[in-house]
Amino acid sequence: MAVDPQGADLARLVAEDPGGPVVMLNLLRFAPDGRASYAEYSRRAGAFLKRYGGELLYAGDGGTPLVAEEGQAWDAVLLVRYPDREAFSRMVADPEYQEITGLRSRALTEAVLQPTSPWSFGHAG
Repeated sequence: MAVDPQGADLARLVAEDPGGPVVMLNLLRFAPDGRASYAEYSRRAGAFLKRYGGELLYAGDGGTPLVAEEGQAWDAVLLVRYPDREAFSRMVADPEYQEITGLRSRALTEAVLQPTSPWSFGHAG
């Protein structure tokens, strides 16, 4: 299973940019003993988030799903906000950041990185 974005993934992310901030939904499934490696990755990734204007909004353990198909339970969920999709793309392409991605890759057996854009609701009157 893929756990890290590739060049084509990043190009598509930027090409589909609706503009404005993006919140990345991270769904994570850990390898046995992967939490320690992910914790070290997270500790070191904080500097890159700051450098590229990112902000961790939420991180937590997944519980038993209420509505899901078999195999859709996740060990952890993170929400990370970036000023725009280009900032996320630049961060993951940064050679210094690339030096720590092995920690993340070894920690996970499966991951989903889902970019989200805020909904805008019109106001009546």
